[in-house]
Amino acid sequence: QDELQESGGGLVQSGGSLTLSCITSGSTISLYTMGWFRQTPGKEREFVASISASGDTIIYADSVKGRFTISRDKTRNIGYLQMNHLTPDDTAVYFCNAGVTTSAAPTRFTHLRPWGQGTQVAVSS
Repeated sequence: QDELQESGGGLVQSGGSLTLSCITSGSTISLYTMGWFRQTPGKEREFVASISASGDTIIYADSVKGRFTISRDKTRNIGYLQMNHLTPDDTAVYFCNAGVTTSAAPTRFTHLRPWGQGTQVAVSS
C-alpha cells in the first residue's frame, strides 16, 4: 500500500520561507498526480498545489501563486513544496497526497491514498 510522510514544517516569521518534503513509498505513486493540501482547525482541507506524473502540468491555488513552488523527484519518489514570502494566513497543517485529476477539474483529486499526519506550518506576524 502506498504511504506518504510529510516533513519540514515549523515556525517562521512573516516573510520567511520553508520547504516541505513528501516521502512516498509504494510502487505506483510515481504514476499519479501529486498534490499538497492544507487544513486549519474547523475548516475543510484545501488544495494548495499539484504536479502531474510527468511534471508537465503544475497548478497552484490563487492564494499561493507566485510564492509557492511544487516539484517532485520521481527517481526518489519525493515531492517538495517550496514556500516563500509566508504570511500568517499560510498557517496550517500541510498534507501531501497522490491521485487522479482531470483537465476539467484539475484541483479535484480522486483515488487518493490514505492521508498522512501532515506537518505543521506556523507563521508569526
